[in-house]
Amino acid sequence: MKIPRTFVLALATAVMAAGTPAAATPPPTAPDLGPNVTVFDPSMPIGTIQATLDAAHAAQADNEMGTTRHAYLFKPGTYGTAEQPLQVKVGYYTEIAGLGASPTDVVINGKVEVYNRCLADGGTGNCLALVNFWRTLSNLSINVNATGQDGCRASANFWAVSQAVSLRRLNIGGGNLSLMDYCTAGPQYASGGFIADSKLPAVTNGSQQQWLTRDSEVAGWSNGVWNQVFSGVAGAPDEAGFPNPPYTTLDTTPVSREKPYLYTDAQGRYQVRVPAARKNTRGVSWATGMTPGRTLPITDFFVARPSDSAQVINRQLARGKHLLLTPGVYDVARGIEVKRPNTVVLGLGHATLTAVHGSIPLDVAGVPGVVIAGVTIDAGLKKSPALLRVGQRHGRNWSRADDPTTLSDVYFRVGGPHVGKTDVALEVNGDHVLIDHAWVWRADHGVEGFTDTQRWNTNLGRYGAVINGDHVTATGLFVEHFQRYNTVWNGDHGTTILYQNELPYDPPAQADWMNGDVEGWAGYKVGDRVKTHNLYGGGVYVFNQNNPRIHTENGFEVPRTPGVRLHHIMTVNLSAGTIDHVVNGVGDAADTTKVGVPVYITDYP
Repeated sequence: MKIPRTFVLALATAVMAAGTPAAATPPPTAPDLGPNVTVFDPSMPIGTIQATLDAAHAAQADNEMGTTRHAYLFKPGTYGTAEQPLQVKVGYYTEIAGLGASPTDVVINGKVEVYNRCLADGGTGNCLALVNFWRTLSNLSINVNATGQDGCRASANFWAVSQAVSLRRLNIGGGNLSLMDYCTAGPQYASGGFIADSKLPAVTNGSQQQWLTRDSEVAGWSNGVWNQVFSGVAGAPDEAGFPNPPYTTLDTTPVSREKPYLYTDAQGRYQVRVPAARKNTRGVSWATGMTPGRTLPITDFFVARPSDSAQVINRQLARGKHLLLTPGVYDVARGIEVKRPNTVVLGLGHATLTAVHGSIPLDVAGVPGVVIAGVTIDAGLKKSPALLRVGQRHGRNWSRADDPTTLSDVYFRVGGPHVGKTDVALEVNGDHVLIDHAWVWRADHGVEGFTDTQRWNTNLGRYGAVINGDHVTATGLFVEHFQRYNTVWNGDHGTTILYQNELPYDPPAQADWMNGDVEGWAGYKVGDRVKTHNLYGGGVYVFNQNNPRIHTENGFEVPRTPGVRLHHIMTVNLSAGTIDHVVNGVGDAADTTKVGVPVYITDYP
């Protein structure tokens, strides 16, 4: 019997309405983050993960000037057990990060550590952390477990580092955190770092010369060397009695924005969380839920490889894409141009942009809300006018106080892995810009094989940071070894919370280190026309090893006006050269009669 077509259609409709099973939704496709990103899953054997990370550390432990970059990312879950903890050692150009929406979504039972480098006696002597640069740890929990380690190593989770190293969005418990490695032969020195948005156990500062902890919680903090600053930290030590101990403590952070982070949502889709800018903050941003901000799907990003040219990247940015830089070294012959408001540029694994043909590797228009994070920028063989420029020096810039352009964990190098030349490293012309942890470095050592005199005339960097915009805030500004002013701040209503500077080691003679008739260039200069400026916790250090007879008249130079105020500043001699005064002719000399003994000014004026 022939069945009418209308009956067949009606029957099919009825069956569908009755709930015929639909095809299963396929799992989301993971983005291709390139060969230098390794993603771990909690289902993987812990021995396999341990072996992968051990091999990575072996390759990167001494690779200070190398080109290898890598990120190791952990999907939500637990890694390691009480009996078999995961014990991670972090080398150069290595990022360790969780892929959870909250730091509590990824748990490591074990440790994530950095130890001293021992540079003599076959790796047993002259042990220090002074050059433990360029590594990142973020967005996870650590239940400290030292099973299998000796008595000293079992006493803490060690994070013995210096500049260009950040700890962000961490939840550490079960043991102490030490910012020095006291388990090796001496001298055990360490020289600076940065913590933000983290909940921490008792912290041993140890030999750390300068450190900023921002918007965090600490169960305790012991000792300090020269320049220890806390901003918006629950449990921070009181600054009463400064400089003994040398603490500078602000109850809240005036302007903050946490660094963007990559995470996977409940469906396994990759997203980037872009935290919102906030004012007068204190404590962690994730205490009561997800960090305030916006979420961008990974599909909104152009995922770049080192083989992609700036022209390719700029076309994607012009189409409205954000930019994710996968780990590696990018040669930038034409500047990467960020022109749209609220564009995000996020680097993984210390992605590095190198200037070619005198380019400005990263040029940000004077627009609000741009976020640049996790990027290292190197000078090239031909002199660049700048390495990162924010806004136009002579032109219209558009800004918003509630949505500042933000630089997070942005690092600069002039020399080191190769010859570098630039007029300025970081140039900020726009208003309402936030610099949240930057190390701006003209190299005092490297693989070029130069004598100090050769380095002075070959690795050229006149100014480290030049701030021309108004209402610029810096939380953690480290600038070192430039040939004129390391930092010159011309904009009004500026604020710096922790400033660290070493003057250049390598001027050949006093004649090479003159600012007109003035001996030397101050490490921190506030422009003569500035009416309002605040600095909390600043240090300028001298080590004129190339010519110990060289003098610098002032560590700090500022206009004499009531609105320009410096709180807790110091100079110190590291064994060569002299800084005659701390600020504007005030303060005793930091000379070789008091090596390692800071000269402090509590408040100026």
